[in-house]
Amino acid sequence: MTTAPASAHPVKTREMHSHHFDSTIWNDFNFRDDDIVISTYAKSGTTWVQQIVSQLIFNGAPGLPVAEMSPWLDLRVPPKAEKLAAVETQAHRRFIKTHLPVDALVFSPRAKYIYIGRDGRDVVWSMYNHHANANALFYEVLNETPGLVGEPIAPPPASVRDYYHDWLDRDGHPFWPFWENVRSWWAIRDLPNVYLTHFQTLKDDMPGQIRRIADFLGITIDAAKWDAILRHCSFDYMKAHATASVPLGGALWEGGAQTFVHKGTNGRWRDVLTVAESAKYERLALKELGHDCARWLASGDLCDGLGKAA
Repeated sequence: MTTAPASAHPVKTREMHSHHFDSTIWNDFNFRDDDIVISTYAKSGTTWVQQIVSQLIFNGAPGLPVAEMSPWLDLRVPPKAEKLAAVETQAHRRFIKTHLPVDALVFSPRAKYIYIGRDGRDVVWSMYNHHANANALFYEVLNETPGLVGEPIAPPPASVRDYYHDWLDRDGHPFWPFWENVRSWWAIRDLPNVYLTHFQTLKDDMPGQIRRIADFLGITIDAAKWDAILRHCSFDYMKAHATASVPLGGALWEGGAQTFVHKGTNGRWRDVLTVAESAKYERLALKELGHDCARWLASGDLCDGLGKAA
């Protein structure tokens, strides 16, 4: 792998704390040369790409406990000492999940980073399902575990339309800022150890994207296991085996893991938002991201064959 000059690598400039985040865990994480970090804003295909990476590492094996294998490192529960000890004992090639912007991470030139984008309107619709189906344990874990910094998270409004406008007007409320997350990863897209993919690109050509991800990670695909890999990365398989890939087996949501792995579709907002309401998002995306990034985020169109934005 070609290594970029040290000065080109991002540097951590801040910590992020919230009902979900404790970014300080990255300060104590011991990187290995083959670590993989899977990043999204959230509800953008994280679990899907974790499944893909697990299938590449473990050569199409069924029934992998992906959520256990691939922890969300900067989630503030369980405590960071416990989580760091667990990942330190992992003997397989590690693949860690994060929802942080780049400048709240410790970025390693030794690791490989995969970032998944998705239209923010689709993110909101998926996030609303995630949030509206949260059960009492969800709020107990996030709000009552010691170490909470900032406001607790409350149940969402009854209307997804209201949720959408609040999320836009307050930049990701009640979770975390959206635009800075996308901008930060877009800005480093040309680093040799960073790969950009997109939820819609995965839907349109999952086999092609899996091959490109494998190439980026330096993994040779076993042709005899290719059909199994594709089957295990399909939405139907993941929905049927959701307890293996969803945090805590889905215990934090009404309906369990099946609720977390919901529909896997885009465009549901088209049946709810008016043209003006949809245009509100598009204006903000252009203002916050610029033309090229906003276009990529809307569709994945600018992602070339190497996963690098053109």
